[in-house]
This record gives sequence, C-alpha cells and structure tokens, in this order.
Amino acid sequence: MTKKLHIALLFGGNSSEHDVSKRSAHNIYDALDKDKYDVSIFMFTKDGILLNNEESQRIFDGEPEDKVVEEAYAKMDLTKPLAPIMALNELQDIDFFYPVIHGNLGEDGTIQGLFKLLNKPYIGSNIAASAISFDKDLTKKILSEAGIRNTPYVLVTPETRDQYPWTQVEEKLGNLTFVKPAKQGSSVGIHKVTNADEYEAALDDAFKYDYKVLVEQGIDHPQEIEISILGNEHPIASKLGAVRVPKGDAFYDYDNKFVDASGVIFELPVKLPQYLVDEITDMALKAYRALGMKGLARIDFLVDANNVPYLGEPNTLPGFTNISLYPQMWEVSGISYSELIDRLIQLGLDEFKRNSKIRYDFQELGTEKVGQKKYN
Repeated sequence: MTKKLHIALLFGGNSSEHDVSKRSAHNIYDALDKDKYDVSIFMFTKDGILLNNEESQRIFDGEPEDKVVEEAYAKMDLTKPLAPIMALNELQDIDFFYPVIHGNLGEDGTIQGLFKLLNKPYIGSNIAASAISFDKDLTKKILSEAGIRNTPYVLVTPETRDQYPWTQVEEKLGNLTFVKPAKQGSSVGIHKVTNADEYEAALDDAFKYDYKVLVEQGIDHPQEIEISILGNEHPIASKLGAVRVPKGDAFYDYDNKFVDASGVIFELPVKLPQYLVDEITDMALKAYRALGMKGLARIDFLVDANNVPYLGEPNTLPGFTNISLYPQMWEVSGISYSELIDRLIQLGLDEFKRNSKIRYDFQELGTEKVGQKKYN
C-alpha cells in the first residue's frame, strides 16, 4: 500500500484576510483526497503565533476562536520571549506544507523562508518571488523592465513626502490617482484621490500600513479582469474572469471583497474581443515568468475604455473561498477543484525536487568526492 502524503495545512495569520484564510482552508481541506493525503491543520493567530493541531482543529470545527486562543495563551509563559512557531515541534513527520495564509506572513516570503529552513516542499512561489510580487513597487519595476504595460506611478516615503505635493502629482499623473501601500493586500489602505485634501488624507492612512506608498495613475471606470496561472517552468493560463462592482463604488474595495459582496457580479468566462483575451493572457504569462513565480498566481488587470489592458498586480496565494475567482476560473477552464489541489501539490513536489539539484557549496570541477552531501 502506498504511503499517504502527510500534509500540514496552515491558515490564519495576522493580516486583514485572517477570516478569508479560514474559509479557504476549509474548502481546501474538504477537497483534499483523504485516500491520498493525511492532513494536519495549524492556525496562526491574529498575533502571529502558531497554535498546535488540537487547538487549531477546535477552531476549524467551529469553537469560538477567541476562547480557544485565550486558553492556548494561558498555557504559555507570555512573560518570557515567545517563539511563535513552537507548535512546529509536532511537525517532524510532515511531508508537505500547504499554506493558505493571505497577505503578510503568507505572501511576503516569510512562511516560504520557514519551509526552506525545514527543507520541506510546499505549494507556491519561493522566498524571492513571493517577496517581490508582494511589493507593488518592486513588481512594477520588474514589469516595466520586462516591457509589460502597467500604470505610471510615483513612490512616496515619509522622507520624500514633501517632494511630492498634489500639484506635482497631478501634473505628472493627472487628477485621478490611487494611493496604496506598497506591501498590503485586500485593498487595505487604498484610496481613490482627485484633489489635494483627499491626497493628504490618503497618504496619512496609507502610511499606517507601510512606509512605501504608491501614488498610481488612475483609469476612469476600468473593466477589472482577472486570470489564473498554474505551473512551474511551463505555466498555463485559465480563461478570463471579470469583476463588476456595484454602480457608484469607486473600485473593488475591501467592503466589496469581504464585508458585502452581494452587489458584485462575477462574469466567468468574460466575453471580450479575442485579440484582447490573447493580449492579457500573453502579458500574464510573461509577468509570471519575469517575477519568477511558481505553482499558482491570480493576476489582476485593468482595461480602459479603448480596450488597452494594464497589469494591476499578482497574487501568489489567492483565495480559495466559495466566491474566490482563482479556482472558479479553472472550473470554467476544465480543471475541477479537487484536480486543481492535486496539481498544486505535485507542482510543489516537482519544484522541491528540481531545487534539490542546486548546490550551495563551492567545489572545483572534477574534485567532488563520492558521498559529499548537497544541501537544498
């Protein structure tokens, strides 16, 4: 009998998408074939502390999170420096990590660094690709270098804020802009700006979430188009989907996504001219490779009134909730939810095996000794 792959499903985290992560994890857990996989679950609290399997399972099964977390913390000596990953002591026999942690910790390279230290395979992009793709400034720099169209912007920091008054920003970018923290997800801290007062208030808020803030040229009433990518060295793209926000809403914001999505319409697949579909697909695959992403990504686009597409941003660990577009776009493209999960796991195993061939010590050509150990 073939040994089952023991998977650690990690969810939660200290980002604004904590509860979204919990819903994604439930869906993924249900979709995992229990004849192939043994699954243990571990939740990061909103403080960034990893609970053990028993505590995480209680929350997973519906017990109030606050109650379980309070009891877990009561067992810890919080008067001393706390190692937030002590629960990893339980993970000695884990074969594979499946993170479902959105935003910081999950998509910024942090958890990927942990997996590398543990020398274990996992789904998704590596440390560098995750960190770069999570930083909107670095992402746009690489996209521009690769010749992939994205909206013009200026980067503002607390130290350079005085150098970018509204008058200068308006002259460079026009009178419709979006102010957004460089390293945040879920539309947190993002503001539509059309005048000086809105601009200063938007900067004040954005600086609460990051010390790098993008002021990006806006597109008036764009189509919001998304595409799913799957693969490692030879990625494939799904059919395209569209997000239609309620009339009068400025953009697909935090409330649309997580508070009240009742007015949001998802068009799957979206009907667009074939030349536009081809252009967006080509841009997405090119960006995926340029950013070094692996496993999966959802890539968001804005399309202006002239059907010119602009790449918005990539998401290296997109949601897997009932309304999440990443798995839905694969469903309409012919890959079921369960098959998608299997493919993502295999891609993670393949990437781990591929990287195990890379050596990190120096050995002159022809002098390698038999049995010399290689480290991944």
